[in-house]
Amino acid sequence: MSDYYWDKQIEYLRKTRWLYYNDDYLDFLVKGVWKIDKPVNIIDYGCGYGFLGLKLLPLLPEGSTYTGIDKGTDLINRAKEIFLNLPYPTEFKVVDIEEMDSQPMYDIAICHAFLLHMTDSRKIVQKMIDHVFDNGKVICFEPHWIANSSNYYVDSLDQSQYIRLGILQKLFEEDSRLNGKDGNIGIQLPIILSQLGLDNVECRVSDRVNFLDQNMDLKNKEKLFDSLREEGLGKEPECLKDTLNNLMNRGLTHQEASDQHEAELLFSREFGPQSWLTYAPNMKISFGTVKR
Repeated sequence: MSDYYWDKQIEYLRKTRWLYYNDDYLDFLVKGVWKIDKPVNIIDYGCGYGFLGLKLLPLLPEGSTYTGIDKGTDLINRAKEIFLNLPYPTEFKVVDIEEMDSQPMYDIAICHAFLLHMTDSRKIVQKMIDHVFDNGKVICFEPHWIANSSNYYVDSLDQSQYIRLGILQKLFEEDSRLNGKDGNIGIQLPIILSQLGLDNVECRVSDRVNFLDQNMDLKNKEKLFDSLREEGLGKEPECLKDTLNNLMNRGLTHQEASDQHEAELLFSREFGPQSWLTYAPNMKISFGTVKR
């Protein structure tokens, strides 16, 4: 059995990806923003089970192709199963993206919530650029964690009680300094794309606001609540001792770690199936045109 972390997270990915975008917004991006009006060949970095392929291929001109690459053997096998009987030209490869070479073979290189897990995201973006023909596009869907953290609202609770933005901002920045992985990479990507030579760089924000509405039908409410829980909302923290040790090892003071544990514990106790909640993931969608 695979020991690759993301091979064990297929169910998490399946339950949470739909929280980020409405289909009509993706259609708007394809046709109104990127203006893709002829068949394109796409490569998806860190494709997982092919989420972006499932979303984009029905919107793209007929004849478009999709190649997914990922380090996870189980993820790639699952993607092959999902696309086996779908009417789209696809190819999936198990690849260590950090080690591979790239040369122009595609019209578009895309990624989704992938660069934040890379210790050198700029190097990976350069690989994406190198994989694209002149006048092709690089498109990155990546998170901006601190913006995400500010986009929760639970009825009858002051947000400052369960989301400590200052502490979280420090924690995210310290994590990035320690291991190079940056959950705020989404807001940085327009700068990175331009600095690496792309033209016409722009950035959009994901459109979906998830509303846990106590007046919605039970089936949809249960589905949404289950996905929000899987996303980590209201997750019960580890015991106080373990939480303090973990957070202090990541750069927080004892008081900051204690305050963060208290906030997470409150959120876990107050957020349940009967809560009224709004949540906007605030993914950043950055893109630009390759010019050589």
